Amino acid sequence: DSGCDWSWRCIIWTSIGWSVSVGLGLLCCIYVATLHENDLWFSNIKEVEREISFRTECGLYYSYYKQMLQASSIKEGLLELIHDNMTESRRTINLLQRMNIYQEVFLSVLYRLLPIQPYLEPVYFYIYTVFSLQAVYVIGLYLTAWLLSGSWLAGTLTGVWYILNRVDTTRVEFTISLRENWSLPFFALQVAAITCYLRPQLGVMVWLMYVTTFCFCLMWQFNQFILLVQALVIYSLDCADLLTTTQVTTLYLVQVSGLLTVWLLQFCNSMILGSLVLSFIVAALFIRHYHVSKVLQLRSDEHIFKFIKSKFALGSTRDFDAGLYLCEEAFGLLPLDTLERLAGTLLLYPYMLTVLLLCGTLAVAALQNLSSPGGGLVEEKRGAAERRVEAFRPDVAYNLLHTVLYGILAFSTMRMKYIWTGHMCAVAAYGVCGTEVWTLVLRVLRCNTKLRLFRYAVPLLIFCWLYYKFWPKLMEELSELREFYDPDTVELMTWISTKTPKQAVFAGSMQLLAGIKLCTGRVLTNHPHYEDKVLRERTRQVYQVYARRSPEDVYDILRAVGADYVVLENSICYERRHRRGCRLRDLLDLANGHVMDGPGDNDPDLVPAAHQRFCEAIKTDAAAYTALFTRAFQNKTFYVYRTSRDRRRTRPD
Repeated sequence: DSGCDWSWRCIIWTSIGWSVSVGLGLLCCIYVATLHENDLWFSNIKEVEREISFRTECGLYYSYYKQMLQASSIKEGLLELIHDNMTESRRTINLLQRMNIYQEVFLSVLYRLLPIQPYLEPVYFYIYTVFSLQAVYVIGLYLTAWLLSGSWLAGTLTGVWYILNRVDTTRVEFTISLRENWSLPFFALQVAAITCYLRPQLGVMVWLMYVTTFCFCLMWQFNQFILLVQALVIYSLDCADLLTTTQVTTLYLVQVSGLLTVWLLQFCNSMILGSLVLSFIVAALFIRHYHVSKVLQLRSDEHIFKFIKSKFALGSTRDFDAGLYLCEEAFGLLPLDTLERLAGTLLLYPYMLTVLLLCGTLAVAALQNLSSPGGGLVEEKRGAAERRVEAFRPDVAYNLLHTVLYGILAFSTMRMKYIWTGHMCAVAAYGVCGTEVWTLVLRVLRCNTKLRLFRYAVPLLIFCWLYYKFWPKLMEELSELREFYDPDTVELMTWISTKTPKQAVFAGSMQLLAGIKLCTGRVLTNHPHYEDKVLRERTRQVYQVYARRSPEDVYDILRAVGADYVVLENSICYERRHRRGCRLRDLLDLANGHVMDGPGDNDPDLVPAAHQRFCEAIKTDAAAYTALFTRAFQNKTFYVYRTSRDRRRTRPD
């Protein structure tokens, strides 16, 4: 507990706390690894099936780990990544600059150097590393709750809540390679380090804050937007006079240092240097606004701003890039059933009570600080700082605003809930096991019961109830066995590997092409890593195979990007998953100025297309299509066409 005098009793108690944190972390790691194995029977399926299980962009990232291992040497592998001409046809790109794949590079080097090849397959080394990071994630949340409450019982409750709310706290078991699964564990450690730093006489945490911030930024391309919210938290605490000047400056500089280190490692990536968070920090530190991205004329992340504008009805709703995001469930509003699930584990109730009570207390403390007369003397500032600490602890204030702002972000964009829900467990556990919330509650209730009784009795009651309700469900979940089954995709990948040249260029959907690169090593026209303006425009052009365009137009587009084959998917051509206006073919029709398929309203300026939908019409084998495209493969799901080297059609004399 807090106030430890480092007696033998205290040392033993603290050691138990650390042991429990590691135990909970390992338990979470084993839990998600078991779910992954049970869902796919991963240990028993073929290698191509294992690779297909890395869906969408996960397959793209894993392919670079595989590529590094297949290289003749580490140096040769790095050179191939720096001068890559396989990921985007007719373009040579620096993958270490464009993508956050240093983790794949590091793991591949580690696998080469460690004497584990005879005992552990490369794919298992990869997935076990990602699952192990879940242990790091739980430990980071555990430490935050422990630091806030002064009791490792809060950390234990945090870990248990994180595991029981797995559906809403992580999706690592089926999206292993996603960048967030690599980066968020380090973000949780960074928050724990900040919490520790904001407590008295713990300035050594600055180095840990820097290292965790650097690792977080290195592993996720959305780091700048997450750190921007964190910078807003720091700025708000500064405005409320709840942090000292040194603390504010240190936290800002840690963010800047982490981002600039990543900027150097990513070969001076302009997207980082022009990020909003750096502009904001510069403005906050020098008290003036200076928008770096305007100076640098950045285009890499403009699709994010288009998405934000369209989401809040501030921009065009016909923009193709914005539509791709807006029509995905992950980028929609947080579903209300999320709150029902969180309430079902008793997480939501103490969380809401804690946040509401502390927000009221924080507002009072901020008003008191802002209304007190300022002074210029150092002694007066030191005295004010001491009074602020007594009025409202800086570490509690930071975590309170952190959870509120990231909660707002989660409600606005569902994919961001994974940043919020983990920290939510720590805040709720702090409310249950800490002193501040119970003091306020008992004061309001005018109850003279001993505070210690509530701090220990209530968590134990919650543990008992959670065990009674969820232990049988966990055991049932762990006993459910499934198996990977996707014969059409396996057939496609096998055909590509055996029947097409190794340098053949494939066009198609971003998600499928990522799998084609991983399973076959063929050259792609486009891919899911969308942070590049040229790639976004190329993707929109390639997707015209699902629009109402003439065969000549589509042929010219595909040959312009060097495509030898185009893969058409029935699931996209005849899509029913999304509502009208959100199907890919609808987004293309709107962007092209054409009316959409099916019953429903259309904007008055939209016109009927002059041609049939390409993905449907090409299957009729009409002369206009067979002159330019030859069907090379088909099954129930996929159609593959080879593009002609030249237009085989008669021209008038």
